[in-house]
Amino acid sequence: MNQTSLSEFLTDILGKALGETLYMIVIPTILATILGFILAIILVVTKDDGLKPCKIINKVLGFIVNIFRSFPFIILIVALIPFTRAIVGTSIGVEAAVVPITIGAAPFIARVIEGALNEVDKGLIEAAKSFGATKRQIVFKVMIKEAMPSIISGITLSVISILGYTAMAGAVGAGGLGNVALTYGHQRFDTAVMVYTVITLVIIVQIIQGLGNLAYKKLK
Repeated sequence: MNQTSLSEFLTDILGKALGETLYMIVIPTILATILGFILAIILVVTKDDGLKPCKIINKVLGFIVNIFRSFPFIILIVALIPFTRAIVGTSIGVEAAVVPITIGAAPFIARVIEGALNEVDKGLIEAAKSFGATKRQIVFKVMIKEAMPSIISGITLSVISILGYTAMAGAVGAGGLGNVALTYGHQRFDTAVMVYTVITLVIIVQIIQGLGNLAYKKLK
C-alpha cells in the first residue's frame, strides 16, 4: 500500500468503517442494557427468596435466557435472518446487524446484572422492608443503587464483547471494521490493512475499558 492509497484508506474506508462499528456498539448496548435490566429484575424478584417469588416465571425465563446465551453469535445471526428482515426490512447492513447483536448481548447483560443484584446485602433489603419501602422502591432505590458499581463493571465487559460481535457481523455483510479486515486485509493479503484495523480495535477496547473503570471508581 503506497502513501496515497494509505491516506485514502485511512480517511475513507477505515473512517467509514469506524463510524459503522461505533453505531453497532452504541445502539445495541443501549437496547441490550434496557432489555437486560428488565430480564434481570424479573429473574431476581421471582426467585425463591425474592420479593415476589414465582418459580414458573423464574424457571421459564431463565431457560430462555440460557438458550440465547448458548448460541454462537455467528449462528445466531443466521438463525435470526427472517426476524431481522421482518424488523428492519433487510438482513444486510449496519441497521440489520443491530437486531442480532442486541439479542445476542441482552441475555449476557441480564445475567451480569442479575449476579450484581444478588450480591446486594440482604440486611439492606430487610432494613428497607422494615421502614415500609415498597417492592419497587427496594428494587430501584436499594438493590440497583447498591449494585451499580458491579453492574457498570459487567456492562463494560459486555460492551467489549459487543465489539467482537460487530467484527463477526462484518464478516456477513454488516460493514464495520470486521468487514474491512476481511475484505481489504485478508482477501487481498494486505498486512498493512490488518495492522491498522487491529490497532483501531485495540484503541476502542482501551477507551471502553478506561471509561468503564472511571465510572466504576466514581460510583464505588
